Amino acid sequence: MSMYMFSIIIIVVSNIMYNICSKSIPAKANPFSSLLITYLTAAIITMIALKFYKTDNGLVKSFQDLNWASVALGFSIVGLELGYIMAYRAGWNISLGSLVANIILAVMLIPIGILFFKEGFGLNKIFGIVLCILGLILINKK
Repeated sequence: MSMYMFSIIIIVVSNIMYNICSKSIPAKANPFSSLLITYLTAAIITMIALKFYKTDNGLVKSFQDLNWASVALGFSIVGLELGYIMAYRAGWNISLGSLVANIILAVMLIPIGILFFKEGFGLNKIFGIVLCILGLILINKK
């Protein structure tokens, strides 16, 4: 299996687990206590994995190669996880909350991809955006 497909499988499986776990955090639990345990678990797993991920560079060099994005990603992850916990506590269904958030995300990333990463944009993407927006309207119609 190519890394191209394997990476998407990891994302999908992890997102399924992520949403199930976010929805399963008790409503009375402090969300930041939950996030602390989450990040401690992630840090331990990451430290173990770091030992087995071999590169030509040493450990110190691997940290020197980082930039601002790793710190900003940390802030983003806290916001993302807190947002999902709060969305589920506010009553979003697990089947819709993630879907709505990800459709909005996808539509908003299109101009970012075009402007900052020089990604292509064609008529098929405009049609896709229109379908996503129509889908959002239909999904949220009561």
